[in-house]
Amino acid sequence: MENHLNNPEIINDLIKINNDRVEGYKTALDLSHTLSLDSLQQLFAKYILQSQHFIEELKPFVVLEGEQPTDATMLSGKLFRMWMNVKVTIAGNDRKSLLESCEKGEDAFKETYKKILQEDNDQLSIEVKNILLKQLDKQLEAHDAIKMLRDEVTL
Repeated sequence: MENHLNNPEIINDLIKINNDRVEGYKTALDLSHTLSLDSLQQLFAKYILQSQHFIEELKPFVVLEGEQPTDATMLSGKLFRMWMNVKVTIAGNDRKSLLESCEKGEDAFKETYKKILQEDNDQLSIEVKNILLKQLDKQLEAHDAIKMLRDEVTL
């Protein structure tokens, strides 16, 4: 079987988007406490743990390439979390605004994974691609759950 090397920069980008997802849901969790949206707190905590698990699955592939896994987030993620705080505050501190923000974060995650899976075929091993496909499937379930909760909210 041919041995494929994995591009550690690509995998670290995936770790960054997961770090952003963790931080985004931590922000959402804090906002849900502030807004007394107790019903969302368990869900947000679940998605924090999910991305932490995704990160742990990816880290060994960076180490195997002689690099260090990142603990950074993307600048766009930091800006998004600031925007999330402002949007929820301005929109009247409501459930729908918070869920809309979470859905936007899930959309960014999904697009990053899909783009990497489509464009970087020769820079990732089959093993890593399979892990990414499984992670993406789980994330799509999370996206759909957030979207369903958002759609249930009536103004």
